[in-house]
Amino acid sequence: MSSTVPATSGYWKRNQQRLAPWLFLAPGMIMFTIYVIIPIFESIWISFYDWDGLGAKTWIGVANYVELLDDEAFYTSLQNNILWLVLYLLAVPAGLAVALFLNQTVTGIRLYKSLFFFPFVISQVVVGLIFTWFYAPDFGLLSALIKAVSGQDIAILADERYVTLGIIAAGLWPQIAYCMILYLTGLNNINPEQVEAARMDGAKGWSLLWNIVLPQLGPATFIAIVVTVIGALRSFDLVSIMTDGGPYGSSRVLSFYMYEQALSEYGYRMGYGAAIAVVLFMIMMVFITLFIVRMLMQERNA
Repeated sequence: MSSTVPATSGYWKRNQQRLAPWLFLAPGMIMFTIYVIIPIFESIWISFYDWDGLGAKTWIGVANYVELLDDEAFYTSLQNNILWLVLYLLAVPAGLAVALFLNQTVTGIRLYKSLFFFPFVISQVVVGLIFTWFYAPDFGLLSALIKAVSGQDIAILADERYVTLGIIAAGLWPQIAYCMILYLTGLNNINPEQVEAARMDGAKGWSLLWNIVLPQLGPATFIAIVVTVIGALRSFDLVSIMTDGGPYGSSRVLSFYMYEQALSEYGYRMGYGAAIAVVLFMIMMVFITLFIVRMLMQERNA
């Protein structure tokens, strides 16, 4: 026993700097493995079964994925997700524009910051309810403005042409605030000497922003794009609160359709829902991988 303790103590002293980071990372890595990595592989495995979540599983191979190819509701959900992805990315330049405005020293800037920060701290459920009232055809402010201008009543959340656009607009409100916070943090870390040197060389306006400011905001831009893409692809809560997938399933997205098939009274088809989840996961991984590869290439070139 007396020889074991010094040996262990000596090993720790020799490898302390190498082992200490892994000890700090271990709790997070264990939790990430249990709650993220393992469920991903379990979802892939379940997608090959016909299962109601309670009874015995029946192996059906790729039948769930074959069924997806002929599922009109799946293609509607996929199309809506693409629309979400394209329009949701508007939050990144909009957040940058707001951050550039709030980064100035003007009278009342703290009040402006509080107003723009407010959407970020409220839940998506509250955002959905606010915009549901905002769009309401009988007392909503937007509907009243549309009627005053055009003389027509438009029920945005009941019209298949506008419902997805209306939900996306609701989601952009807090997402712009989130991107704004990222860019404000990045602007506070910009090297003032480079900015001053560029101004002495005559750079100003768009030239200063494009050549000096934006390159230093690269990390903030990367995080903003990744988070925005993930938010667009998992847009479940606003759809559920504002329309419940309606009217006639026209506002469904993949995450909501997965829920309908796997966990709602309309489905209880865990295998089919898992197949939808796997497709959504693969789409998300493609975009995130592209962004990571591009970021690594830019760092190497720099």
